[in-house]
Amino acid sequence: MEHIHTRLKGRKINPPVFGFFLTIFLFLFSTGLGQLPPKQVNQQAQFWTSLNTTARISERWSVIADIHIRRNNFMKDPSFYLIRGAGQYAIKPNFTVAAGYAHMWIAPSRADWQAFVNENRLYQQAIFVTAIGKVNLVQRIRNEQRWQQIIINDQASGKWRFTDRIRYLISATIPISKNPYMPKPVISNELLVHFGKPVWYNPFDQNRLFVGIRQQISKPLSFDFGYMNVYQQKFTGYQYDMNHTIRLFFYYTPDLRKNLKPRHPESKVESPD
Repeated sequence: MEHIHTRLKGRKINPPVFGFFLTIFLFLFSTGLGQLPPKQVNQQAQFWTSLNTTARISERWSVIADIHIRRNNFMKDPSFYLIRGAGQYAIKPNFTVAAGYAHMWIAPSRADWQAFVNENRLYQQAIFVTAIGKVNLVQRIRNEQRWQQIIINDQASGKWRFTDRIRYLISATIPISKNPYMPKPVISNELLVHFGKPVWYNPFDQNRLFVGIRQQISKPLSFDFGYMNVYQQKFTGYQYDMNHTIRLFFYYTPDLRKNLKPRHPESKVESPD
């Protein structure tokens, strides 16, 4: 907002004219939304599992790799498969940045179709870790450039849909014992919004709320398990998915450095989602 204020400083804006155009814009926007069919919410059960790896290879550099599988009707039908990789750099022990690539295979939404939708994705992210008392707090902001394949009549059309998506995650892990191998309650929420030429009715993409536990298995290996509510708006604007999801995520964080003496203390934090 500061740069906008600087640009506008010294310029005169006629309040009535500005208010008139703002009113017209809001009227047209609300009119367009008012023409949408009644809201439809599709309730479904899901199971989501993944392996998330962050391998430390030097004092500041790490390699990220993860794989995800999500199923509909609990485990009966496929929802998507995703692989992702990136390079991560630690600016400070509690502040990292990363950039990488992901590929997703999205199952057809129609029961009589067989073709999966391919999605290519570039992404950049920053993670900031803090503590409030004994509570470990992770904040992540991620930007994704997504190219989704367009399927017509169960066949690839050769066309792609581009959107840019911004995600903000905040996650709290609450230790209840000095024993590191005791389960820790976890609560997190992630808001996802996107924009681009095909995004007209649904700049809100989805929200993911998770409640569960984090369990340390060994020093480099842990998992979280619990319930995730995924509330997603479709491109139509009036159709939504309410996904009641059982989530089981594994985290593997090996330290591959050899005989390296760090210049700063190690960061003892949980791996973020």
